[in-house]
Amino acid sequence: MRVPEKPISSYPWYLRPFFWNQKRKYGQILKPALIWARVPSLFAAIALLYGVLDRKSSPIDPVLRSLVTVRVSQINSCRFCIDINSAVLAKRAGSMNKVEALERWRESELFDNKERLVLEYVEAVTYTDRRVDDDLSQRLHEYFNEDEIVELTGLIAFQNLSSKFNSALDLPAQGFCRLPESTDHNSENR
Repeated sequence: MRVPEKPISSYPWYLRPFFWNQKRKYGQILKPALIWARVPSLFAAIALLYGVLDRKSSPIDPVLRSLVTVRVSQINSCRFCIDINSAVLAKRAGSMNKVEALERWRESELFDNKERLVLEYVEAVTYTDRRVDDDLSQRLHEYFNEDEIVELTGLIAFQNLSSKFNSALDLPAQGFCRLPESTDHNSENR
């Protein structure tokens, strides 16, 4: 890690319930939370945004949300994000099959047309040498209304923020998921 976490006692009292909840949910406090929390108002804003994007009432299906977060994490080579998001995807999908096939989604039969379209959109938004064109935008409208497209795009943007932050600061995986071997040329440094 390029920036160390501080002792728990040095964080403001009002952030400790977030840490307690993470320890209860994951069995440990998440390293990115401890780093974001070095700037408490920034941590609160990030936590609130994540809560909105991953709420139960989201119009975006939970498995689809997890496909988005894992794929963005793979592209950005975020070890922590790949680890935790893969564990969530496996839980939501009921197996590791989609996790293991995700880097090769174009060749896999495991993904339906809607998932393929969303993964194409994820890559168009995330890779800096690609763009979302009118054709891709029009195809998204076949599955999503305008509000859902905004939320989907917000999720992709959030995961880019999160995975780039974690990758830049070299935050480690925390052992949530047995990860498949990477074949993605952008994920060599996991």
